[in-house]
Amino acid sequence: MMNEAEPQPIGLLEGLATTRAIRRYLPEPIPDEDLASILWHASRAPSGSNRQMFRFVVLRDGPAAQQAKALLGQCFRDGWNAKRSGDGYTQGSGAADDSPKARMARTMQHFVDHFEETPVVVLACLVRYRKPTYAEGASVYPAVQNLLLAARALGYGGVITGWHHDVEDELRELLGIPEGVAIHATIPLGRPAGRHGPVRRRPLRELVYEDRWDQDAGWAVDPPDARFTSAGPPPGSPT
Repeated sequence: MMNEAEPQPIGLLEGLATTRAIRRYLPEPIPDEDLASILWHASRAPSGSNRQMFRFVVLRDGPAAQQAKALLGQCFRDGWNAKRSGDGYTQGSGAADDSPKARMARTMQHFVDHFEETPVVVLACLVRYRKPTYAEGASVYPAVQNLLLAARALGYGGVITGWHHDVEDELRELLGIPEGVAIHATIPLGRPAGRHGPVRRRPLRELVYEDRWDQDAGWAVDPPDARFTSAGPPPGSPT
């Protein structure tokens, strides 16, 4: 009989529709067997010519990991400070404490302030076998999405980030990452302090065309329980 504290099994389609960005984590480690399962499922992803040149550097509690987390934490705080100012998070609706913009700002502030406490941080890398091209991310990001879906299935959560770029040289030296290996994403992981749930996205009719650009695809309709972003119609309205 399943323990109530354990995550309930979910189907693949439910996982696809409910894997949201998680930025608040409980202060508990991810057991080795769960972490191995998450990374194994990530490694099942497709890649260019099936070369499987993606690699994962996992940062937990080792001395190099602690230094890397401290380096990333400061970098993330600097990145958020610039974004908060540049995107006007304290202006307009952001000044209203209960607005989505203000809630996002609080979540981001908590995320960067507590980055060093993140149970696991994964650097998703690519061993380059040719000159960089616009398409090389296609050999990394499917594995990243698999990683997040596997984490969701086991009751964990994470988020794809890119603020590592400002300290990439320092990370390379600290972690022994050689030249010719690209760091494509930094993925914090942990047990959510909140919960997963249905994600909000634009209505399907705004994203799918048939036969030619901007031509409506009448069959591209949302499920009746779909939830929309503020840019779309309110829940319950016709789609």
